[in-house]
This record gives sequence, C-alpha cells and structure tokens, in this order.
Amino acid sequence: MTHTMSPPPRRRPTIPPQGTRGVFTALLILASLIAVSFLTGWLLSGLAAQVLPGAPAYTILIFTLLALLLLTPLTYRLFPWITNWFYLLPALVFILAFTVLPVILTVNYAFTNYSGENSGNPDSASRTAATLSADRLTVTLPELDLSTQPLPEYLKCAAPTCAGGTVVLFDEEASVPYRQKIASVSGNSVTLAAPVPETVAVAQGTRLNRYEYVGLANFREIFGKASRALWPVFLWTVVFAFSTIVINSLAGLILGILLYNKRLKGRNVYRTLLFLPWAVPAVISVQMWVALFNQQFGIVNKTLGLLGIAAVPWLGDPLWAKVSILLVNLWLGFPYMMTATISALSTINEDLYEAAEIDGASRWQQITNITLPLLRTSFTPILLSGFAFNFNNFGIIYLLTAGGPAQEGRESTAQSTDILLSWGYNTAFVSSGGQNFALASAIALIIFFLTLAISLVNFRAAGVFEEARK
Repeated sequence: MTHTMSPPPRRRPTIPPQGTRGVFTALLILASLIAVSFLTGWLLSGLAAQVLPGAPAYTILIFTLLALLLLTPLTYRLFPWITNWFYLLPALVFILAFTVLPVILTVNYAFTNYSGENSGNPDSASRTAATLSADRLTVTLPELDLSTQPLPEYLKCAAPTCAGGTVVLFDEEASVPYRQKIASVSGNSVTLAAPVPETVAVAQGTRLNRYEYVGLANFREIFGKASRALWPVFLWTVVFAFSTIVINSLAGLILGILLYNKRLKGRNVYRTLLFLPWAVPAVISVQMWVALFNQQFGIVNKTLGLLGIAAVPWLGDPLWAKVSILLVNLWLGFPYMMTATISALSTINEDLYEAAEIDGASRWQQITNITLPLLRTSFTPILLSGFAFNFNNFGIIYLLTAGGPAQEGRESTAQSTDILLSWGYNTAFVSSGGQNFALASAIALIIFFLTLAISLVNFRAAGVFEEARK
C-alpha cells in the first residue's frame, strides 16, 4: 500500500521586494490598509448615527481605529515582510490626514458654492413652527408667508415639486436635526417619502442649505474682478517677498561680515544683542511695532515731532503701510540672515584671506573676490526659501495691518497691504468675505500655481536644475 504525501503548504515569502519597487509596494499596502480602515469606520459610524442620532461625530475615529487594529494582523498574514515597514504607518496616517485630505477638500470646494450660506447644514435662521399629521407623513409650516416666498423657494428645491429634496425637523429642544426626504409639496404642506419616527415630537422645521458643484464659476468670478483684487494683490505679494528678501539679506550679509571679523572687540556681545529680535516671538514684536507706529501716540512720530517733522501715517496710508511692513519684516528677518552669513563664513578657508593679504589685496577686494563668490552657493537655497516663505507670510500682514488700510476701487477682502494668502483668508473667515470657502479654495489653487511657477523660474535662474543633472 502506497501513501502519496501531499506537498507542504507554500509559505508566503518573508523577504520583501527590493529597491524602489519594494518601497512603493509597501507604501501601497499600508495606504490601502488605512483606506479600508477609514471606509469601514465611516460605514459603521453612519449605521451608528441612524440607530443613535445623538452619537458624537468622533465615533468615526473610534471605529476607524478599531478597524485598523483588526486589519493589521490580517495584513501581516498576507504579507509577512510588511512588518519591516510598519514604522511608516503613523507617518502615513498623519500625511493623509493633515496633507492629502486638506488638498483634496480644497480642490473639491474650489468647484462648488460652499460658503457660510451654502454649508450643507440646517438653516437655523429660517427655522419656523411645524406640525405633523396623524400618519406622520405630512408636515405643515403654518407660519410661512406663501405670498412672499413659495414653499419650493423657501426649501431651495431643485424642482417645483421638491421631490427628492430634504426638509429638516426639530423637536421642542431643537438639539438634534432630523432630515427627512420630500415626496411632494402643496401649499404650506410637505409630504414626506417616509413617516417620521415615533420617537420624534416635531415642533419646528427648516430648510437645508445645500451646496452644489458650479464648475469654473469661482475662477470666472476671480478673473472677472481681477483689476480690483487679483492683479494688485499679486503685484504687491511679489514686491513684498522680493523686497523683503533683498533688504534682509543685504542687512544680514553686512552685519555677518562685520561681526565675523575676529579683530572686532566685543563681537559676541553684539551678536547676542542683534540676535534678540529673532528670539522674541513675532506676535509680541509686531504688536510692539503697532504701538510704536501709532500716528498720534507712537514714539516714532513723537521723535519725528521733536525734530520738526510732521507725523507720518505709518499704518493709515496705503504707501506708508507697505513701508512699515518692510521695516518690521527687516527687524524680524535680519538676525536669521546674519546668523546664516556667519555660519557660511566659517566654512571658508582662512588661508585664502592670508594669501590675498600677502598679495596686497585690500579688505574690500577680499570681500568681493573671495567672500561673496564663495557665499553664493550657501546663500542660493536660503534666498529661494526666504522668497517662498515671504510670498505666503501671512503673519506679519495680519498682525501689523490686517490687510488695511482700505483703498478705493478694491474689494473689501483685498485691501492695500493684503497678500494672496491674506486675501484668501479674508474671503473664507472674515464677515466681509461672506465666509465664501469655495471662492477661498479657488484662490488657494491660484496661489499654488503661481507659487509653483515662481519657484520653477527661481530654480532655473539659480541653476538648480543644472546642478541636479550633474
């Protein structure tokens, strides 16, 4: 009697794929694990919201975390070698949550009419009394004035019958909204597609401020009023970033060269004192400058008055406000450039200066023929990164001038000292912008492409691409 032995079960490979392919394979598996966990958490939280309408919003995080804990061992059984890459899981979660998701939402909102008025939430300002029929299928809004606003217009229905639309109902406490699908409307009565649950004692009703896709309408609006917002704001943004980096780098370069001189007595004391503006938080420094530049009581104008000079409207005039921003940004930025200069100078071989001095070169000739050429390599990335930073330097604009003062012929959200980023902020979060998140998202996309184009031009002018090819 012969026995046929079955082959041993095939063991899954424990050796990970090598090279670039292995990295991308691991990242794809981990990203899929996170995506499936999130989808599971989203579905389970939706079911929980139907069973318990008062369930908190963070239940989606709880379900997602539980799904991640359960699916991780399964992933390990399928791909044993993935354990070598599990250390990337927290980083991927944070990248997806705080970088990828905001980018996706921004791009999505840029093509909608999402705003404070069209937020997808119940309109609390339009809430009115409501009664429910005995069969719990008909809701009546008796206080609604149909002569001025018909019911389909009040509910913002896409069709005259409102079929498929949504009405939001509340009980006496009005703490939990109950969204019900509409079958039809007649007069001031709404016929529902399904009866209201027995547990809900309807007392009030309102409409749903839904948002929808509008295509390129936001971009057409931006470019339609470009002369009142986009072009002047963009021009000032470029001037502000370029002027700041030029002035700050020159000041830092001069001070760095002077303070690197070993023959200068007390140079460490000078370095410490000049470093203090960078050590003090910018929020405090800028607020102090606001007080110093006060036209009536500021010490700057008080000093000018002692010299017989008229008070300067530092923060009240569009031109002087821009000058004030550049001066304050110089105060905040020159210590960084000075420190970078001193650090870069320490890498230059002292023998070059000794040889030049033996040859009879003056101090100025040493600076122009040795120091500056050798500093170019170190300063190029610093200048490029500084320009990119100041291109989106929202903090100083917001703290010093808040975008003002107002300028005739400009949009209320894009005043004389607003840069592109503060213009987007004002559009999204300031009352004058109407909390228009969709328009602000479109502005953010325009800022992205402008920043990308300027960065490419800078890199090409600095020869970064040629260096990379070498």
